[in-house]
Amino acid sequence: MSRKNNRRANGWRRDKVTARVRAAYDVCWLCGQPVDKSLPAGLPGSPEVDEKIPVSRGGSPYDFSNCFLAHRWCNRIRSNHTVEWARQRISQLNSTGHADNIRPTSLPLSTSGDW
Repeated sequence: MSRKNNRRANGWRRDKVTARVRAAYDVCWLCGQPVDKSLPAGLPGSPEVDEKIPVSRGGSPYDFSNCFLAHRWCNRIRSNHTVEWARQRISQLNSTGHADNIRPTSLPLSTSGDW
């Protein structure tokens, strides 16, 4: 049983909002740190669009005023929790050293194949 991704129901509109958010913002709205927009998707520090009111709670994935730039790591921690909860959790993780920087173990492994 597959679930429908409401963010991609109208891919063209979502792509336009995503491009607009990436152009408008430079820092993660959850942790306040700069976002490296040149990173490829899937890395912990890569840019993602996060909705202020999550789609699972009735928020629009196409409304620019509901969309903000976030690190993938911060966005995953937040999930569909409140912004206040996410900021507190991110702050806790940063203060204990669990989220200092991207750890080498979190990066994709590539080998030459010539062993």
